[in-house]
Amino acid sequence: MIEFELHEHEYIALNNLLKLLNLVQSGGEANQRIDEGKVMVNDAVEKQKRKKLRTGDTVTFQKSVIKIL
Repeated sequence: MIEFELHEHEYIALNNLLKLLNLVQSGGEANQRIDEGKVMVNDAVEKQKRKKLRTGDTVTFQKSVIKIL
């Protein structure tokens, strides 16, 4: 499990998280994977590219599980 700390921010957008953690090569690829239904947030398929992820959320993409702290 990957732990991602928001620090002083309220949230991070889903597509930005995938890019920041180098799980995708580009923002375009992040958006495509989200459109394809390959990303889950809190055990549900998420189609919102800029879904605001907050403390306590869990993102699953491929074999990676990311916990937002």
